[in-house]
Amino acid sequence: MDFRTTYSQRIKTEAKRLGFLSCGISKAEFLEEEAPRLEKWLNNQMHGEMKYMENHFDKRLDPTKLVQGSKSVISLLLNYYPSEGQKDPDAPKISKYAYGTDYHFVIKDKLKQLLHFIQEEIGEVQGRAFVDSAPVLDKAWAAKSGLGWIGKNSNLLTQQVGSFYFIAELIVDLELEYDTPVTDHCGTCTACIDACPTQAIVEPYVVDGSKCISYFTIELKDEISKDYKGQFDNWMFGCDVCQDVCPWNRFSKPHNEPLFNPKPELLEMSKKDWEEITQEVFSKVFQKSAVKRTQFSGLTRNIRFLKDD
Repeated sequence: MDFRTTYSQRIKTEAKRLGFLSCGISKAEFLEEEAPRLEKWLNNQMHGEMKYMENHFDKRLDPTKLVQGSKSVISLLLNYYPSEGQKDPDAPKISKYAYGTDYHFVIKDKLKQLLHFIQEEIGEVQGRAFVDSAPVLDKAWAAKSGLGWIGKNSNLLTQQVGSFYFIAELIVDLELEYDTPVTDHCGTCTACIDACPTQAIVEPYVVDGSKCISYFTIELKDEISKDYKGQFDNWMFGCDVCQDVCPWNRFSKPHNEPLFNPKPELLEMSKKDWEEITQEVFSKVFQKSAVKRTQFSGLTRNIRFLKDD
């Protein structure tokens, strides 16, 4: 058996042990198919005020420019699908991924452990861990590594488990055995396009980020345009609509990562509780949460926007 095959199998076994849903590996090289797509998306201003998307264009498309001497991109998926949701059906909604501890911390820790394992077991290997906080096209690498296909809602979809998972990667200077992409299984389905409250999926496989509820409630720093009044489907942080309606998410199973479990009060809060939330309650409920990104002022702005409907 080739050393690359052996190393790859050992890495995948360890990734499973660390709790990752799946692991796929691809060659670190220029993303030829993605380059024109990304350029067009940026030229059409679909990133709105997310100016950081314009930075490091070449690094986004070529990991060898990001990590010196890199040979392989190890892509990993980590399930975050919760076993229960918010209790009050009228309460403003939070995207499922933000229920528990901020995923950046949880995944970074696991990636460090995986890199340490590779260095211990295989030898002098250099690499860097990425969790959507650097110019890396996570979904493109995961698709290239055979972990799923990019669906019409621009999320990575997997036949066995849907799409409620985080994507992360280790970029290393080690040659490994590379996986091959899987085929697209969206077929003629347009459930996500039909259900998007703000028509952000402007054509199959293209999402105008500047129209997405997640963008408005998290990324946008200014006031939300009144043009979108009544279109937010009661989402105050993020939005799961295009995932909730996706037929492949019938196969989602609850995660088993204790750190992703929400504080009980988060699920218990009523519509009234949210409308009267104080800085103190915000700090307590979202102590280590991704929701801190929008800050108290951002979350209350979102709640006000929904309330005035």
